[in-house]
Amino acid sequence: MRNRANGQAVCSGCNRRCPGYDRLSTPRRFDFMPLWMIPVVLIYHMRRVDCPACGVRVEQVPWAEGKSSLTAEFKWFLASWAKRMSWKEVAESFCVSWEWVYISVKHAVSWGKSHRSLSNIESIGVDEVQWHRGPKYQPLVYQIDANCKRLLWIGPDRTAKTLLRFFRFLGKERTSRLQSICSDMWQGYVKVIAKKASHAIHVLDRFHVMQKMSKASDHVRASEVKQLNADGYKPILKGSRWLLLKRLENLTDKQAVKLKEPLRYNLKSVRSHLMKTDHQKIVWVSRPGCI
Repeated sequence: MRNRANGQAVCSGCNRRCPGYDRLSTPRRFDFMPLWMIPVVLIYHMRRVDCPACGVRVEQVPWAEGKSSLTAEFKWFLASWAKRMSWKEVAESFCVSWEWVYISVKHAVSWGKSHRSLSNIESIGVDEVQWHRGPKYQPLVYQIDANCKRLLWIGPDRTAKTLLRFFRFLGKERTSRLQSICSDMWQGYVKVIAKKASHAIHVLDRFHVMQKMSKASDHVRASEVKQLNADGYKPILKGSRWLLLKRLENLTDKQAVKLKEPLRYNLKSVRSHLMKTDHQKIVWVSRPGCI
């Protein structure tokens, strides 16, 4: 590549056009997007400018940033593919290193963070993802408004202090505008949300609510089985654990027939099973007319 004969270079320090100083003797190599899987490389002799404010500096070129050998277009190309495949697969598919994919994703994330707007956030969801073997989780906070769903923030570890850092990042003014927050039933999340956003509706994750109800129902069944055996009654609840825990629509025909036997009796296990079944039928209305 060659620059225009009458074109002035741009200072990399202040982004102003300045008179030239000299040209580097060794050309720089910039990797561009491949065409039909054929590598494309830009070769260019960088110029230095005599900037009145910054002194002698290397010029700023429009296709790359700083000392990076990757063009901006190639970074966005790799980052877009990293959304569809793993970083390792992207590196192998386009014959680049894993570090190049990492640099490209970091470039895209940095650009997005500097250009994002945190206004008009009304609903958020708090979740976590396992990032290492063992009980090591990273909390994730999403915006879950009807017109905008995106990742807002990632914390280093799942602690109450980490979630407090998110609310400090969000700020008091934006926190006061929150209308609803969805999370699981982990006590650290519940306490922090009650402290920082008590005005918002706290929606508990349905999966974790049902998980708690299933554990409680199974505890009632196990205790009642022991009590019935101690009192000398026939083993009505023998082999009924999974019958009482499974959803009705997931029961086989044989299991459905077998479940009718314990349902004839007024037992604590039966009542807890019916309460759990009624709770499963709760439906959140998402729009008018939805039942």
